[in-house]
Amino acid sequence: MPSMAPRKWLLTPLTSLSWTKRIALNPVPEISLSMGAPAQESMYLVVAATEMEMQPLRAALGEGLAVCLVTGLGPLETALTLTRSLEQGEADFAGVVNFGVAGAYLGTVVHLLDICLAVTENLGDLGICAGNETRAFPLDRLSVPISWVLDQTLLSRARAILAAHGVAFKEGNFVTVSGVSGTEERGVFLRDRFAAICENMEGAAVARVCAAYGLPLLEIRCVSNLVEDRDPGLWRLAKACHLGGVKVAAMINELSKAD
Repeated sequence: MPSMAPRKWLLTPLTSLSWTKRIALNPVPEISLSMGAPAQESMYLVVAATEMEMQPLRAALGEGLAVCLVTGLGPLETALTLTRSLEQGEADFAGVVNFGVAGAYLGTVVHLLDICLAVTENLGDLGICAGNETRAFPLDRLSVPISWVLDQTLLSRARAILAAHGVAFKEGNFVTVSGVSGTEERGVFLRDRFAAICENMEGAAVARVCAAYGLPLLEIRCVSNLVEDRDPGLWRLAKACHLGGVKVAAMINELSKAD
């Protein structure tokens, strides 16, 4: 598999002074990074929203292969925590791997506990809300990016690794929402708007930060529930966290060998 050179980071809109002021005025908990050894240039930064998702990966991951970052739930905490970690860190990572659970949209090829790879990430609920639908702002001067194509090299390598290990997987467009879809109707709308297979609460934030820093991104998720009229009794959250963590740990091991 082709190697991927680490990249230097530069976040143009953010100065050291303005960042210092923001931290002073808006304190947040200290970032918790964990690793088996000091970060090296061939390491990956592995990002998950919660400790519940991260713990199975930590237990299965080889020592010194990645730096693990728990960002907190949702796009706001994720963007802040990931940006702070990159600003304060000293390592040049080979890339970022974002993982966790997802809700699968009905009427797609995706089912409970499926492993899914993201082709694109899309911010699903920025705009004008009307019922279960969210529409983009109509004025050009209000337009902001809401879709990102993920790194094709990492995606190709992930496909090959999963196939080589006999792991079945699905791939397609992912949607990120600030509030998870609690009705089938909203899920159908987001599915159709973005031609998407599943939704989560952090992926677009990670994609936006990685785009700003020029970092390649791979996103892989395990389906914990279907996006339908809300019934937590049907969820497989614990199983999805465990399965996703174990599969991603195996992938990190293989990616690190290739680098």
